[in-house]
Amino acid sequence: MIDPSTFAAGGVVGRRVEHEVVVAASPRDAWGAWVDPARVTNFLGEQARIDLRIGGRYEIIFLPDAPEGEQGSETCRILAYLPGELLAFSWNAPPQLAEIRFRHTWVVVTFQGPPEGPTRIRLVQAGFGEGPVWDEDFAYFERAWGTVLRGCRDYLGAA
Repeated sequence: MIDPSTFAAGGVVGRRVEHEVVVAASPRDAWGAWVDPARVTNFLGEQARIDLRIGGRYEIIFLPDAPEGEQGSETCRILAYLPGELLAFSWNAPPQLAEIRFRHTWVVVTFQGPPEGPTRIRLVQAGFGEGPVWDEDFAYFERAWGTVLRGCRDYLGAA
């Protein structure tokens, strides 16, 4: 279930992280790489718990040996999806930002291109709160999502 009270922001938001890459894969294949637990770990995390339904889990595990709650994106949920076109999910802060760890933002990933590819993958994260700890969270994801998308491009092939 999606609990709106866990989100840090609502309504119209201003600040957002944006990254994009172009991959050789088709939009459907690129989208599939983000929703298949066996494939997403090729560029995002070590393990994945994905339940592809609205409100289903979108938990990427980066530190499987860490205590529960500090492993990765625990408590994150799928907000929306259109096969081959869009995936939206909630996202949490890294464990070192304990003050806001489970105050969610949201991530929207779009997949655009001709049916055979190449595909432009665009990722936008929004819904950041205000204050110094949120500034740190924003800066962290400004770096991290760029790394993830480059890894996705390496996995799916550069166009």
